[in-house]
Amino acid sequence: MKTSHTYTTNHGGGEGSLDRLLTSISSGLSPRKRTTSQCKSEPPLLRTSKRTIYTAGRPPWYNEHGTQSKEAFVIGLCGGSASGKTTVARKIIEALDVPWVVLLSMDSFYKVLTPEQQVTAASNDYNFDHPDAFDFGLLAHTLRKLKLGKSVKIPVYDFTTHGRQKDWKTVYGASVIIFEGIMAFADKELLQLLDMKIFVETDSDIRLVRRLQRDITERGRDIEGVIKQYNKFVKPAFEQYIEPTMRLADIVVPRGGGNMVAIDLIVQHVHSQLEERELSVRAALASAHQAQPLPQTLSVLESTPQVRGMHTIIRYTHWILYTHFHPPLSLSLSFALSLFPQSHIVQTPQGEDYEGRTFHGKRITGVSILRAGETMEPALRAVCKDVRIGKILIQTNQDTGEPELHYLRLPKDIGEDHVILMDCTVSTGAAAMMAVRVLLDHDVQEEKILLVSLLMAEMGVHSVAYAFPQVQIITTAVDKKVNDLFHIIPGIGNFGDRYFGTDAPPEWSDEEMDEPSY
Repeated sequence: MKTSHTYTTNHGGGEGSLDRLLTSISSGLSPRKRTTSQCKSEPPLLRTSKRTIYTAGRPPWYNEHGTQSKEAFVIGLCGGSASGKTTVARKIIEALDVPWVVLLSMDSFYKVLTPEQQVTAASNDYNFDHPDAFDFGLLAHTLRKLKLGKSVKIPVYDFTTHGRQKDWKTVYGASVIIFEGIMAFADKELLQLLDMKIFVETDSDIRLVRRLQRDITERGRDIEGVIKQYNKFVKPAFEQYIEPTMRLADIVVPRGGGNMVAIDLIVQHVHSQLEERELSVRAALASAHQAQPLPQTLSVLESTPQVRGMHTIIRYTHWILYTHFHPPLSLSLSFALSLFPQSHIVQTPQGEDYEGRTFHGKRITGVSILRAGETMEPALRAVCKDVRIGKILIQTNQDTGEPELHYLRLPKDIGEDHVILMDCTVSTGAAAMMAVRVLLDHDVQEEKILLVSLLMAEMGVHSVAYAFPQVQIITTAVDKKVNDLFHIIPGIGNFGDRYFGTDAPPEWSDEEMDEPSY
């Protein structure tokens, strides 16, 4: 199907006429010379003239029930080899200007070749442009999980060995997922996961010229060999398997990445879809669990004169010396560790039995929610000398007011550990919920997570406990209220600013200096 229009919509069906995979042909295709599937089309972030756009991370989609509110918006990009799919994808990402985007390439999902197929590929007789060359089952499973906001492991394909590398890369869900590949529309199950289907149509002569430039300059091939390969394998595969799927596209983009009119219209449609799906996590949390009793999973340090004395000091506006924060932090962490050990009987030097306490798990790992949670690390190391430490950076988006995951560094095999999740103050619980989701994504068992905080608001306690009923919550005090900015009342102020001696934003007064980290 050809079109001379700049931007074409296709309302026709055709999906039901396809089998799960298109029929096979016997022609072969010489192997690709790229090293691995982690190519430049899958950057971890994209820097534009306006901002840095993160292409991996976790957006704040989790409501007060700890579940995803809306699915991601998935864009499918199909087109022939060298048609400009990756360029179109990058321009869409830049024009969207949304913080969380994942670019998923079909190149990561080539099947691992058998020894017999390896021999065929070495003689340039294996067809890599055939539907049978792709692992559509794994691809559909991966895209479905990403659409649900779950983390996935993406295979790293090595084109020199025609196999997958040992280490796979972890990718999180996002607001928008762009899935591109020459066979993006060849599988019915994949088509059902796509919210928008775009076919990039580029003249065959231009595609041939691009292949000549790429293969000669990047892969050291001669002109005759490239033209022979194109005529014998690439062009027939396009005509039989790729071009017929154009009828399934919602939008056809002629001229690829140079067609900014089409890209602008695509971006406008995606923005309208995202606005319909928008949800304020904090607003949902604020209206939930009103007048409910505190959950049984909450453990509050006994309010002894010592504890109340320390709270008197740290709540006082003019006390900023960081040494005053360590005693209550150590007490809360010691209390948390007391929930881990189990009874253990030992024999004393006098030959008598003593019933003590010991830790029966494999390891304890501390994970701090940056930056305030990092202040708890010295106290944890003081009471647990050999503890491993991980970090999760969750920041509040100043435009939307929602928490966003920007960075994480977790110890290897953390899924086998008991985890102490540390954040000095918990207001709405949105950041804590996001951090728990990240730990669950890394196979940490929910019942092995302890959320430890110096101070929490009732709203945050209810939100975390309702979403994750097996997570133990430990704090030294629970304040009842938050103000309109979701700062804890009466609170202890911005803990990170007070501890590190940095300045609070100018719009905060001393009276309203409550913890803004959610």
